[in-house]
Amino acid sequence: MAMTYRFRPGERLNEIELAKQLAVSRTPVREALSRLVTEGYLTHTANKGFSARPLDAKQVYDLYELRSMMESSAVALACERASDDELAALEEGVRTVQRDSRVEAASDYSHALEHLRVDENFHETIARLGRNGEYLRLLQNINGRIHYVRWIDMQNGRRRHTQSEHLQIARAIRQRDAQAAAGLIRNHISRRLDQIVDVIKAGYAEIYTRDVPPTPNT
Repeated sequence: MAMTYRFRPGERLNEIELAKQLAVSRTPVREALSRLVTEGYLTHTANKGFSARPLDAKQVYDLYELRSMMESSAVALACERASDDELAALEEGVRTVQRDSRVEAASDYSHALEHLRVDENFHETIARLGRNGEYLRLLQNINGRIHYVRWIDMQNGRRRHTQSEHLQIARAIRQRDAQAAAGLIRNHISRRLDQIVDVIKAGYAEIYTRDVPPTPNT
């Protein structure tokens, strides 16, 4: 609910109502809300309680920037530590996705969540190949916090280029060319930074006009 902005930006959360809705006691709800504050999904103010996080362009930009720096290092670790079989599987996985998705129309919004799940899996797989659990945990947190914005972005044609860029990245990693792989992944992540404001506007429009909120396909 927090990830997909089922709680509208800035909305104050009612613990009692949430407990009723989820059919649990108030204590686990409060514990969950506190954890979501720690993970960056909600905010907490003394005497006011919990509120939904803002949908803020600067915060999203900062998360993309952090993701770019972190993944540049993650691909270098994958080049160094992954086995030949693992890198071959990474590249073949991208080719499989390409074969499955090539015929889908760019305007087919119903596939956006599935494309986003595949995209997140590709980047998280690279982090796993680097054999650094902290990189993976940090990436999963970032992916969760920008999940909604990326879902909006996927609906506006991003996926037409995603898999071809993934293939270039996978090839560079398989060749163990850390410098090339890092440059490719930085460009891949940063390509939409100049359009974040437009994506945020589209996100607000979706939040305040939708009938049923999107949910992660996990």
